Amino acid sequence: MTKPKVAFICIHNSCRSQIAEALGRLLAGDVFESYSAGTETKTEINQDAVRIMKKLYGIDMGETQYPKLITDIPSPDIAISMGCNAGCPFIGRPFDDDWGLDDPTGKPDETFISVIKQIEEKVHALRDSMEHE
Repeated sequence: MTKPKVAFICIHNSCRSQIAEALGRLLAGDVFESYSAGTETKTEINQDAVRIMKKLYGIDMGETQYPKLITDIPSPDIAISMGCNAGCPFIGRPFDDDWGLDDPTGKPDETFISVIKQIEEKVHALRDSMEHE
């Protein structure tokens, strides 16, 4: 049986969606495939996110991931918006969920860690819900 594809989407695919892709692979890789993408991309992943994820989980997103457009990833079975307070990206279909996360870019490490922990909780919840379908 093929695993469902989950896409974590935000506008720039440089921070929250990249964190969700990394944590999805780490915590739920046996249940679903994780992808992240944006409707525009930055040239690199947010360096604070890279540094903190490496410190907390030993994941080097700078080595394993890169900013991608929605057209660069396989068509997802589930699409999750990271938070539409900056304006929801248009991906050609409705989102299955909006996680409503604030963008921590430019904020202190404590804010990043708080957002990362929220993403971790949501990835666990998504994994649990998909395991019990």
